[in-house]
Amino acid sequence: MNTIRDLDLDDKRVLVRVDFNVPMDEQFVITDDIRMRMALPTIKYVLANKGKLILCSHFGRPEGQRIETFSLAPVAGHLQELIGCEVKLAPDCVGGETEKLVSSMNCGEVVLLENLRFHKGETDNDPLFVDKLARLADVYINDAFAVSHRVHASVVGVAERVAEKGAGFLLETEMDYFHKAMDEPVRPLVALVGGAKVSSKLGALENMLDRVDRMIIGGAMANTFLKSMGIDVGASLVEDDLLETAKKLIDSADEKGVKLYLPVDFVVADKFASDAVVKNVTYRDIPAEWMALDIGPASTILFKEALDDARTIVWNGPMGAFEMDAFARGTMVLCQVVANSHALSITGGGDSNAAVKKAGESKNISYMSTGGGAFLQLMEGKTLPGVEVLG
Repeated sequence: MNTIRDLDLDDKRVLVRVDFNVPMDEQFVITDDIRMRMALPTIKYVLANKGKLILCSHFGRPEGQRIETFSLAPVAGHLQELIGCEVKLAPDCVGGETEKLVSSMNCGEVVLLENLRFHKGETDNDPLFVDKLARLADVYINDAFAVSHRVHASVVGVAERVAEKGAGFLLETEMDYFHKAMDEPVRPLVALVGGAKVSSKLGALENMLDRVDRMIIGGAMANTFLKSMGIDVGASLVEDDLLETAKKLIDSADEKGVKLYLPVDFVVADKFASDAVVKNVTYRDIPAEWMALDIGPASTILFKEALDDARTIVWNGPMGAFEMDAFARGTMVLCQVVANSHALSITGGGDSNAAVKKAGESKNISYMSTGGGAFLQLMEGKTLPGVEVLG
């Protein structure tokens, strides 16, 4: 994979695909700018090497329409504060006015293109839209790992059109950490997989069984595995159409010598609400109309023991409905366990990272990936189109 270090940026228009799809409050104030901060090394490198920096990103889902509430204007203002120099917001991401603005740029100047998804051609990877966007660039840099699994115009199409191209520092770091964890791990390698649905992570589970030494499954997806073994999980969320698949995964783990851990107890509730009646039960004692919403204390101890001597941990998905304090303990304890381990620890996905932040352990995780979908695609053993096109 070519990187930004391999390219001459001096006096060139450098189009950098970033992921500035950041959360904002009702007053359009950015509430979490971590994605912007993680792009700063690439931004500063382009400026230090006398490039003309053109940034492009999507924001939200305007679905091909120009909707002002999805404008990147607040992002331009916040970025200006972060880097200490003027950031001009282009009137659009393509078109005559934007081309004129870019052509007038001097070395060391910054232009942020307006929301890419104001045009349907972005998500459709439309050739005409790609040509207009590529017209702005002498050099193309992808620094948006979180969208690199998508065949979009700004991710794949432009990279196919621009001869000088490479990965930014964030994308390079993401790929390096995943390579360390999955291709050349220090063992034991333990996968910690949670979340709601087996269906969303089926490919990842199947691929990981060929790579890991142990696999821990928690969250609502554990219910499907337990029910496949004949366990009554009450009113808990279950994917009944995947019971046979779950049983095959259990058998496959056994055949491959991978130790598979499932919860042995749960925090259950009579309803999914903050004022629910809550109690701890074993996995065989879930009441008929109750639902499992977190792993219990015995499961927490079991999972901790499975992680104790791990040297590489890959985590995707929480152990329960951690957004509510009554069902957060299992996930919070495991955040602390992973953070305090001696392992190379990588978390991926919005929920996993949100849980780590809630536990106050962000600084103690080796790497928190910025992309949920892209992270999962790599866990499935697939390549990312936005990386593959960089050569």
